[in-house]
Amino acid sequence: MGTICGDACGCRTHWDVPGVAARVLFATSIGHALPTVARTAAALDLDVISTTHLVDVLDPRGGRGVERLFQRLAREMTDAELEAVRVATDPPLDGAARTARLLTAPTLAVELARRGVTVEVGVLAEAELWSAYQPIVTLADRSVVAHEALLRGTVDGREVGGGDLFFVAESAGWLDRLDRIGRESAIAGALPWIGDHDLFINSDPRSVYRAQVCLAGTEQAAHASGLAPHQFVFEVGESHAIADRGHLVTVLEHHRSLGWRVALDDVGAGFSSLSLLAAVRPEVVKLDKGLVQGLPDAGARAVLRAVIDRAHQLGAVVVAQGVETEQLAEEVTALGADLGQGWLFGRPVRREQPAQEPASRFQPVVVTRSR
Repeated sequence: MGTICGDACGCRTHWDVPGVAARVLFATSIGHALPTVARTAAALDLDVISTTHLVDVLDPRGGRGVERLFQRLAREMTDAELEAVRVATDPPLDGAARTARLLTAPTLAVELARRGVTVEVGVLAEAELWSAYQPIVTLADRSVVAHEALLRGTVDGREVGGGDLFFVAESAGWLDRLDRIGRESAIAGALPWIGDHDLFINSDPRSVYRAQVCLAGTEQAAHASGLAPHQFVFEVGESHAIADRGHLVTVLEHHRSLGWRVALDDVGAGFSSLSLLAAVRPEVVKLDKGLVQGLPDAGARAVLRAVIDRAHQLGAVVVAQGVETEQLAEEVTALGADLGQGWLFGRPVRREQPAQEPASRFQPVVVTRSR
């Protein structure tokens, strides 16, 4: 197995990248899935031993046949089947150790994603990761009061957006690790220049299993930064918030216990926006970019007015996203938004450190794939 190491950013995390495997164990309680695996492996002249809940595949050619098997299974099995089967490559011979490996083994869907069978894992495996920053201004006088950090990657001189990075990470089972790198990169990259401005940091609550543990590295980075706790504003997307509201509230309570503020992002995009506002009670509400850019449409205006009014009733500051023209700036100002973000005020940029400043504790994460 190759490894992707995030040590450079202080997260001390190694990501296993699958290499060539000569033996694979497939396990599941779904009765019809394993016979499909066994038949496909046998058709490729691989050695197969089957039991009720386990298929043991050995490649007498040293691994090329296993790669072909993975590619064939990616085409022949449904998404649900791929999620139901667990895979252990080159497992230990000892029975107890083998059982332990299966208990922590990835699903076949994740294994395929990591191998680049269903997604191009090389986007992550070869990327230099860094943060770009976009200004947030007061609509009243256009003064900059905050910056949002946006994770980016560079592969072969080509910039890769955060959406692509997180798509690959989620498919490959690395969402929690990339989310952590994004949080800590945002903090460390802003240290030389942020001053007393606020720092908005994106975070996916699905990447936090237990807040006290999963956010410990972020808490340490925030404390070491010397910035005031209230300068940190952690953004959670409305769609992620809806998925598991109880878990979300628990995570956000931990944020607030540390003095951090909470922003609910893309508000207005879903049908439950107003009830979600009441449940989460964020300190900052960021309006959905699509709705803002739908102005002056009467429907978009009505939704935005309702969200802004409710947010203000709850004591939240409202940020209008996607403001790219003076007309849109005037529209959202008239509706009562407090802050603005968008190309009219500045695009996301990579902030270079001043020459006199020492290097940040976060260095670009250069990760390589090996076999």
